[in-house]
Amino acid sequence: MNVTTMRRQSIFVTVDAVVFLFENNKEYVLLIQRKNEPYKGQWALPGGFVEEDEDLETAARRELKEETGMDLESCEQLYTFGKPGRDPRGRTISIVYAGLASKSNGA
Repeated sequence: MNVTTMRRQSIFVTVDAVVFLFENNKEYVLLIQRKNEPYKGQWALPGGFVEEDEDLETAARRELKEETGMDLESCEQLYTFGKPGRDPRGRTISIVYAGLASKSNGA
């Protein structure tokens, strides 16, 4: 199949950040409360849509900073979710990044 015969798809790309904090022999995962529909007010991982000219890891770091004020020293691609119908806004592929936070990082 060449480019001229490919059909146009409406697929959105999002990123999420799983941020772990280990303190006093306990493990924590950072969550935010959703500001927008769908699922407004519910707990979620920080994340959002990738800009058209943006690298995936850059998008994950940007979304985390926008939603929590946090920066990560390092993060690693963890998993990709893409089951059709999982997002009521339309076909969405989500790439998840994982990283560690420390108390000094605003956690």
